[in-house]
Amino acid sequence: MSERTVNREGQLRRALVALRRDPLALTGSLVLAVLVVVGVGGSWLAPSGINEVNVDQMLQPPSWAHPFGTDELGRDVLSRVMVAARVSLQVGLVSVGIALVVGVTLGLFAGYYRGWLDNVLMRCMDVLFAFPVLLLAVAIVAVLGPGLVTAMVAIGVVYTPIFARVTRAGVLSVREQVFVRAAVSVGASDLRIMRRHVLPNIAAPLIVQTSLSLAFAILSEAALSFLGLGVQPPDPAWGRMLFDGRGFVTDAWWLGFFPGAAIFLTVLAFNLVGDALRDVLDPRQLTVSEARRSTA
Repeated sequence: MSERTVNREGQLRRALVALRRDPLALTGSLVLAVLVVVGVGGSWLAPSGINEVNVDQMLQPPSWAHPFGTDELGRDVLSRVMVAARVSLQVGLVSVGIALVVGVTLGLFAGYYRGWLDNVLMRCMDVLFAFPVLLLAVAIVAVLGPGLVTAMVAIGVVYTPIFARVTRAGVLSVREQVFVRAAVSVGASDLRIMRRHVLPNIAAPLIVQTSLSLAFAILSEAALSFLGLGVQPPDPAWGRMLFDGRGFVTDAWWLGFFPGAAIFLTVLAFNLVGDALRDVLDPRQLTVSEARRSTA
């Protein structure tokens, strides 16, 4: 086992210990764990069908029978919020996965080869950065048509430049290290060097960026659904439920409150975990912590 591998494993262990000691990170992790359980088993855990219309129970306030109340068609809001969690998780994971794969690939090649390839790729990323996130996502969905798949592709494209820039910055600092030069001197191929030596050493900022991007991807999906460009009725989505409840703010506050609370808690949980990961995976933070322990 190489020294770099041992150092990375030691850093990972220190990060896990630090996360366990952080109450905010633990709280965020617990919320995300509950969200995953609800998202995976929402259809089985939901107390009612998401599209069961019951006009006799329309606009009922929260009660024991319907903890989140009912909507204008008598559908159980709790069941729809639970099933919509799967949509948000799916969009977040798939869209960030697209951005991660494409962005990391572009950033690796741009940072490693530099020159004209770096200029071309990064200028393309700058063009995407020039557009507001939501505006660019709306433009892509308008071209491809509304729907769940289109929303995932649009959000993935929007967040690709972030991963490309983070990756390129890491590659520029790693490519001049001694172990990379040693790999070049023994005749290792460029792809092997990038896969075995460069990418593992820039994984920490990518992990942090992934956790933070998941939060913003869920927000973007909610915004697209609110505008009618994401998940289409009758399938539930938190953003769409907010849109449907906007006309009942004074008469049925629960229609907008509970989907909004779900978005708020999910985004907050991802941000708490992302901030904690950034603190424990940042080498400067680790150095400061170790220095404090050594002087204590």
